[in-house]
Amino acid sequence: MSSRSESRQVKAAKIRALMESEGDAVRANTEGFNQGRYESVARLEDYEGLKDEARAIKEEAIERLPELIDAVRETIEARGGTVYIAEDAADANRHIAELCAEQEAETVVKSKSMTTEEIDVNDHLAEQGVNAVETDLGEWVLQVADEAPSHLVAPALHKSREGIAELFNGVFEPEEPLETAQELTMFARDRLGEEIAAADVGMTGANFITADSGTLALVTSEGNARKCVAATDTHVAVAGVEKIVPSVEDLQPFVELIGRSGTGQDLTSYVSLLTPPVESPVVDHASPDELIDSGSADDRDFHLVLIDNGRMAMREDPELKETLYCIRCSACANTCANFQHVGGHAFGGETYTGGIATGWEAGVHGQESAAEFNDLCTGCSRCVEACPVKIDIPWINTVVRDRINRGDDGEFDWLVEGLTPDADPGGVSLQKRLFGNFETLARLGSATAPVSNWLAGLGPTREAMERLFGVDSRRELPAFRRETLVDWFEKRGGVATSEKRAQRGKSGEVESTREVVLYPDLYTNHVLVDRGKAAVRMLEALGVPVRIPEIPSSGRAPLSQGMIATAREKAQGVADALAPHLIEERDVVIIEPSDLAMFRGEYEKLLPERTADAISAGSYELLEYVYGLLEEGADAGVLSGPRGDGDVAYHSHCQQRTMGLEAHTVAVLDRAGYDVTTSEAECCGMAGSFGYKSQYYELAVDIGEELSGQLEGSGRVLTSGTSCTEQLGSLGDEPVHPIELLAPGRPAGGDDGS
Repeated sequence: MSSRSESRQVKAAKIRALMESEGDAVRANTEGFNQGRYESVARLEDYEGLKDEARAIKEEAIERLPELIDAVRETIEARGGTVYIAEDAADANRHIAELCAEQEAETVVKSKSMTTEEIDVNDHLAEQGVNAVETDLGEWVLQVADEAPSHLVAPALHKSREGIAELFNGVFEPEEPLETAQELTMFARDRLGEEIAAADVGMTGANFITADSGTLALVTSEGNARKCVAATDTHVAVAGVEKIVPSVEDLQPFVELIGRSGTGQDLTSYVSLLTPPVESPVVDHASPDELIDSGSADDRDFHLVLIDNGRMAMREDPELKETLYCIRCSACANTCANFQHVGGHAFGGETYTGGIATGWEAGVHGQESAAEFNDLCTGCSRCVEACPVKIDIPWINTVVRDRINRGDDGEFDWLVEGLTPDADPGGVSLQKRLFGNFETLARLGSATAPVSNWLAGLGPTREAMERLFGVDSRRELPAFRRETLVDWFEKRGGVATSEKRAQRGKSGEVESTREVVLYPDLYTNHVLVDRGKAAVRMLEALGVPVRIPEIPSSGRAPLSQGMIATAREKAQGVADALAPHLIEERDVVIIEPSDLAMFRGEYEKLLPERTADAISAGSYELLEYVYGLLEEGADAGVLSGPRGDGDVAYHSHCQQRTMGLEAHTVAVLDRAGYDVTTSEAECCGMAGSFGYKSQYYELAVDIGEELSGQLEGSGRVLTSGTSCTEQLGSLGDEPVHPIELLAPGRPAGGDDGS
C-alpha cells in the first residue's frame, strides 16, 4: 500500500471517529449559532453597509499598522503602562514569564484568548513554576480535560453536558455527583472564584485595541475578564498586532457585528472597554465587608504584549493579508457544512479552527500545519456571506493549497509537465491531478462511451482507482453521454434552427433582440445533457435564440484542487472564446452555478480586470435569466406547470445562494404553479470532487443524509447544481434540475430528442 493511500485511510479513520464522538454536539451548537446569525442580522437596517464599514476600518488599520503600533505604545506608556512588541511566540513567553517573576506570581488567572493559545503561554508558565488558570468556562473544561479548543468562540462546544459531568466527577470527586447544567456551572463558578481570589496576575486577550486612547475592548459572555483585571494589581494583556484599530469610534461596527456573527446574539453579554492602567482599586478579598472604592489604584500595573509571530510578513503577502482583517467571530466555522459535522479537531490546525484557520495557520505556524486540514474547505463560499468583514476565505484556502502543492520536491516536474494536460508542477498529488483534469476525462469518456462507462464500473477498475487515486469505490461514477450537448445542438440545426424556434416563441408586443450563448459546462455537455436540452427549449419558447459554441471548461475543477496555474489557463481560454460574443452583446447563460461563480468571482483574480469585468457583467444563471425575461414581459404561459401534485422540494446550490440567486428559481417555480419547500442546508456535502475522495466520503455522505432528511416528504426533489444532483441521487432522491420541470414539451422519460 502506498504512503498516500495509507494517509487517506488514517484521515478517514480520524474523521469517522470525530463524527461519532463529537459530531452531534458540534452540529447542534454550530447550526444553532448559524441560525441565530440569520435571525439577528435580519434585524439590522443595513447589514451589508455595516460589513462594508467594518472592512474599511480593518483595511485602513492593517495598511497603517506600523504607525498604529507606535501610537499605541506612546499612548499607553504616557498613561503609565508598558508595551512590549514580541517578535514571536518564544519572545512573548519569555517576556510574560519575566513579568510574572517580577511579581513573584504563583498563579495567573486568564480570560479567553486564542492568541495565548497560539503561543502556548500556559505550558511555558508551567515550566517556570507558575500555574495559569483558565477562567472562561469552556476553556477551563478543556484545561481540566487536557484538550485543545475546537472552536474560536465556544472552545468546548464539542462537549456534551453528560461528558462534562463525567469529567468533573472523575477529576474532582465531589461529595454529590454533578449532573445538571446548573450544578456543573455553580461548581465551576465556586472553583474559579477561589482561583481568582488567590491570583497574583490577571491575563486577558483583547478583541480590539484603539490607537488613539490605548483602550482595550473585551467582548465576553461570562464577565470573567473583568474579574481577572479587577482581582489583581497586575494586568497583562496579550494580543496580536492586527487587533489595533485607529480610534474608539471605530469600535461601533465591530460591537454590532461580532456577537451576531459568532453566536447569533444582538449584543454579547459583556462589552468591556478598559483604558489602562484602569483607575479602579484592587479588590481586597481578605476584607469582603470593606467598600471596594476605599482602596487605592496607585499600585496597579498594566502591561500590553503585542505579538507579531508572522503577522507583519502576512501583511506583506498579498494573498494572506486579508487574514489579518479577521475578528475571530467563528462565523466561517458555524456556516460550514464540513465543520458542522466534524468540528475543529479535524477542521483546524495547531491553534485555529474553521475556514479562516488556513490563513492563520499558514501565517503563524507554517504551511505544514495548514496542510493537515486545508482540503476540508471545499470552496462552497457560504463563509464569504457570513464573514462580517467580507474576507474571501475560499480564495485564501485555494492559494495555500496551491503553495502546498508546490512545496513538494519538484524533481520530476519535467516529466509530469510533459505528460499531463495541466500547467501545474509535479508536486500535485495524483488524486488532485486526476480531479483537476476532469475536462480531459470528460472528453475521453464521451468519445468512448458507452465502453468507458462499462470499464469504469468494473470491480478491478474501481479497486485500482481507489488505491491509486483515492476515488472511493462506494461512490457511483458519472455516466458519460456519447452525444454531447454541443453535438446534439449542431445535429439539430445549430443557430439557424434555434432562431426559427425562438421566432415562434416571441409573444405579444415583446420584441426581444436578445441572443444567448448557453455555456456548455463539463457536466451539462458530457453527463447531464438533458438539462441542457431543456434549457434550450425554455429559452427558445421565451423568444430568445441560442448558440452553444465549443468553449473550454471554466477552470473550476483545477481551482478546487489548488491548481491555480491550470485554472488561469482555462479562464483565459474561456475569455478568448467568449470575447466575440460579448462584443456582439450576446448574453452568456450558465446552468452550473459553480461555473457562474467562477465568472462572477474568481475570474477577477485569474484574468485582467477589464476582461473579468466584461465576463461578469454579461453572464447570468439560467433561472435568473428566465426570471428576467418574464419580468420583461415574456409569456409565462410557456412554463410547464404541475402534472397532478405540485409539491416540490428545492435545494439551491451553495454558490448560487452566496450569489443571492436562489430566489429567482423559487419565483419562477411559484409562477408556474408549484408549491416550493426549500432546504435549510448550507451545502449538500458533495462539493464537486470532495465526495468522491475516499478520505472524505463518509463525511460527505453524513452531510448529504441530513439534507436528504430535510427534503423528505416535501415532493419532487429539485436542485440546481451538479454536485447536489449527484449527492442526492446517490441517496435515492432522483433529483432533476428545475429547468427540466419548467421547460415546455418535457419528455415523460428517457432522452430528450427535441
